[in-house]
Amino acid sequence: MTIPRAYFVIGPAGSGKSTVARLLARQAGAAYIDKDTVCTRLTEALLELAGTDRAERDLNPYYQSAVMDLEYLTILDLARDNLALGRPVVLDAPFGRYFSRPGYLDEVAERHSWPRPVEPVVVRVEVDSDTARARVRARGYARDLSKLADWDSFWNKARANECLWVSRHRLVFDNRADGITAAAVTRALDGLADSTGAPSPAP
Repeated sequence: MTIPRAYFVIGPAGSGKSTVARLLARQAGAAYIDKDTVCTRLTEALLELAGTDRAERDLNPYYQSAVMDLEYLTILDLARDNLALGRPVVLDAPFGRYFSRPGYLDEVAERHSWPRPVEPVVVRVEVDSDTARARVRARGYARDLSKLADWDSFWNKARANECLWVSRHRLVFDNRADGITAAAVTRALDGLADSTGAPSPAP
């Protein structure tokens, strides 16, 4: 029996998470679950109803305390529904709030009643500050304005937020200006057969 995998694609704003996540989903035949696609309309409506800025996330206490966790709960339930059908999933979301919890992946499987067994794979997308800032500026999202207004502070905080999750399978992609190719993703997926569980850097 093939064990379905759940790929957690993480990285700071502008790292190119979505590009890597879509390539992974295509190459692995996985369901692609993007938090922004799933949640943005509902999130903006909730922020407006609460009398806050619909575009602000990082500096919005209501979003941070009442809405963000709901977004993650929603996409993790969607992951469960696909995994229960034996289909792998790719989760495209920052997840930074949860990095400090080493057992987070086990917590997710338990809380969301994921089928057993499922293999979680942590996929870290790395990039340099200048490339990330250029990408964030180019995409033109209103929710990024506070990041760009004090980019150095945002970037330093993001870099200091180390992911402590315990996971047997890890992939690392260097997604600087040259970007990631489908061939590189295929090689990385092939490398998951390595039983050592060591992080596998991908070109």
